[in-house]
Amino acid sequence: MALRRAVLSVCQRRTLPSSTASEQEQHPLSEKGIAFLTGASGFVGSAVARLLLDQGFAVRALVRRNSNRANLAGLGLDVVEGDIRDSGRMLQAMRDVRHVFHVAADYRLWAPDPNEIIQANVEGTRAVMEAALANGVERVVYTSSVATLRPSRDGTPVDEGSPLDEADAIGAYKKSKVLAERFVEGMVADSKLPAVIVNPSTPIGPRDVRPTPTGRIVIEAACGRMPAYVDTGLNLVHVDDVAAGHLAALTRGRIGERYILGGDDMTLGDMLAEISRLAGRRAPTTRLPRHLVYPIAYGAEAAARITGREPFATVDGIRMAKYKMYFSSAKAKREIAYRSRPASEALADAYDWFRDAGYLK
Repeated sequence: MALRRAVLSVCQRRTLPSSTASEQEQHPLSEKGIAFLTGASGFVGSAVARLLLDQGFAVRALVRRNSNRANLAGLGLDVVEGDIRDSGRMLQAMRDVRHVFHVAADYRLWAPDPNEIIQANVEGTRAVMEAALANGVERVVYTSSVATLRPSRDGTPVDEGSPLDEADAIGAYKKSKVLAERFVEGMVADSKLPAVIVNPSTPIGPRDVRPTPTGRIVIEAACGRMPAYVDTGLNLVHVDDVAAGHLAALTRGRIGERYILGGDDMTLGDMLAEISRLAGRRAPTTRLPRHLVYPIAYGAEAAARITGREPFATVDGIRMAKYKMYFSSAKAKREIAYRSRPASEALADAYDWFRDAGYLK
């Protein structure tokens, strides 16, 4: 409760200042300097790291001591170890940095202690943003999520004008991302933090080492272990397009603004059919009512408390499936020239990578 009160005291909603064209001209991005990147070993973070290096940035990558660094092998990054919640370490790690990309997040829909997710995503964001402000960085790109937006009841794609209230957020992950995003907005308004916010939808593609919850769907479906599904939908986007959207937000985004980085809306049934086609399997045709899946999710969570392994089905996940998570990237296309490839290409790249990496057994 103390954490929640602290965040909300800083994050009352208001009109946020936006940089003007003349302000952006005073801070050209031609001299690229050092980009500080959190979450560099993760799925989205490693895609951002690769693109920054390709575009000539020097990248200082923050990773935890026990992180899987397979995605960073051979990239030539300046790797520093640390935890985003360590304020002193963040202040030190950002010295001489020009730009900050805060991509790191605890992207779990379930944890034995949900407060772990909230602490990482809220307290970690606070420490990173305060260190960026103290070091006088020129621009921050903060990776939020479409989890901070309210999905429509009829499946109509929503845009940045549909913020989700914390009280309506389902589960610790959504709640944490709402609180963290409001904190960043508060720092932009109150402390002139030069931050641009990006809201990726559901990234998919190569190098999903962990894998993410969506990557697990690809694996299970490709291996024939998803014979049925619920009636829901996702907005799927290639992870490399999300990375490109981060760079576009750095160079073209307006301070204080949010940009949805999405791709194609797709029902879960159509997604599974496409994965099955790639794997040469028959697509599942059994659609289950959500109420029949709740016992499975409760059982999976109970087993997870014993095994310590994240469950494939979660109660919060089934609750979220009530809505089709469809989103519009029109603002990002219009303002920062964001583009995305078809979801079928993202699924194909994900399938090929999981196959070649030995995940499809």
